[in-house]
Amino acid sequence: MSESLSDRYFALIDQIVELTLQGKISSFERVYKILLEKVDAGTGEILERCLNQRIEATKAQLDTKLKAARVLRALQTIEKQWLRWQSENQVSAEINETAQDILAADPDDYFLATVDAIDPNLDRALSIDQLHKLAASLKAAADGQENAEIAQSWQQLATGITSGLKSFTALEGDLVSWMYGSASSFAGFGSEKPNPWRIWAQKVPSPLPKQLFQTLAQQQSAIAFARVANNLELQAWVELAILLQYLQRGLVTWFDQQPYNSKFGKELSNSTFLTFASIWCELWQVFIDSKPALADGCFLAMLQILRTFAQRPDFPLYSGVFASFSGDYLQDTLDYFDEPLKQVEGTEEKARILTLLGYSQRTIGAYDKAVDFHQEALEIAIEADDYACEIANLNHLSRTSVNLKKYSEAINYSQRALIAARQVGDKLGEANASVNLGYAQVFAARQLDNMAPEGYSEAIRYLEQGVELAKKQGDLQSQSFGCSSLGIAYVILEQPTAAIASLTKGAELAQYSRDVYLQGLSFSYLAEAHYSIENIPTAIAFGSLGMYLLNQINSVEWRQVAGLISIIQGQLGESDFTAILGQQRAQIIGLIGVDGYDYLPKLLTEYKQN
Repeated sequence: MSESLSDRYFALIDQIVELTLQGKISSFERVYKILLEKVDAGTGEILERCLNQRIEATKAQLDTKLKAARVLRALQTIEKQWLRWQSENQVSAEINETAQDILAADPDDYFLATVDAIDPNLDRALSIDQLHKLAASLKAAADGQENAEIAQSWQQLATGITSGLKSFTALEGDLVSWMYGSASSFAGFGSEKPNPWRIWAQKVPSPLPKQLFQTLAQQQSAIAFARVANNLELQAWVELAILLQYLQRGLVTWFDQQPYNSKFGKELSNSTFLTFASIWCELWQVFIDSKPALADGCFLAMLQILRTFAQRPDFPLYSGVFASFSGDYLQDTLDYFDEPLKQVEGTEEKARILTLLGYSQRTIGAYDKAVDFHQEALEIAIEADDYACEIANLNHLSRTSVNLKKYSEAINYSQRALIAARQVGDKLGEANASVNLGYAQVFAARQLDNMAPEGYSEAIRYLEQGVELAKKQGDLQSQSFGCSSLGIAYVILEQPTAAIASLTKGAELAQYSRDVYLQGLSFSYLAEAHYSIENIPTAIAFGSLGMYLLNQINSVEWRQVAGLISIIQGQLGESDFTAILGQQRAQIIGLIGVDGYDYLPKLLTEYKQN
């Protein structure tokens, strides 16, 4: 058999060469089509061997035969088109293999198998063109399937992929147009500002995505959608999986490419990953008991997004109070990831997501829970040799230990982080570790009632070193963190003038880096510093700003500054306090708007009642 094929392929090669020399083949495409028609699948090695023999023989004749150079060029054309044939047929074979893998799954797991096949983290992830070919392969299998029920499921898989791509095409032109739908700031996804869901719901042609987008546009979670979803057909869920993946990827690509504000673009990319992951996580929660097979697919889609997010070189290991598309901040949404992540084995990606969960929990005052997340992340990071993640978790454990008033532990964690960061050259980790070490030392000195200059000079030195390192790295968030920490230290050390300078810089940098937590915290301590020098109007203004911003992100620390404002209110009396607050109105609404200003009395009332 191989002998006759060799003869056939030698004849084919010679025929193409002769036609080329006669001028009857004038394009590469014609050579490719001949190969496509004449070469049998699975016999490429024989053609390749024949072609190599002809090329070597012709090279040996270059000095003796006038026609040899032209023959060699023709043979090299065949070789080039053969490489193309191999590449394209390999892709086709891989797509057919992917289709067979999906169809080999248990019928209940078709959705799970499809989500697995379209994983964007695969080494050879499927392109849009290849997804169309996958749909065609699945349809061909369905057409040849005699079992009507199975054929229908296979057809739904094919149609779902095609419909998902069609829906994405319908929305692609409005991928980011919703950002410019009103005079509102480009920077927000709040309920009073444009959000994608409303526009996408109007544009998408299919009922299930439309139903989801309408739910999200009404500020309801995906859980509410899942409980009333009236289309549980396989086709609809495959379409939704394709559509959401390409919407998420399209948004991230666009945000990443914004040159005018790269920091803001990265923040929006981070928010996009978490928003779309939370959708699948919420769907998983609803279906885990009623539709376990569907739940498994939702769970896998969530993990794929988190894995992509965690593998980014700019993954936010130190800050991440992200505004979601619903207008809320994501700390509450992040709680959804707690339970599903327990079911995932320890990986580098898991360690990074746990890090994010940990510092988010610290922001809202759940310190014990934050410690649990950071300890688990630390263990995984050490095992995975992820030094940046290891150092970040040591830093977060240091900061959380200060919140828990465990100052010796805080010092120990920050010293470990500092040593490790210097060993591996992690300058950002070193900057944060220096700040944390100085910060912890200040609190430890205060606990020992050691406020003499020699008791805190070393701590201030570490804090200043951290700020300087962060400045050299150009990392605004770490600079803000350092300046705010230095300012807080000066407040504790009863040096209000130095505190005001550092905290003002920290608040300014926090606003640039869009770190609402650090901005609110800096304002809160600015209120204390100004109160200590009896600058009451300014203390009221900063205290109001800090109280509002920290409350907006559910940070428990809003109550601390609310306590100070209440004391000032009691000292001044209701009438004088209201008059001074009114005098500060322009400064306050410049940062939190009229609605924020009007909400301040309600916050004070809530604080007093609880």
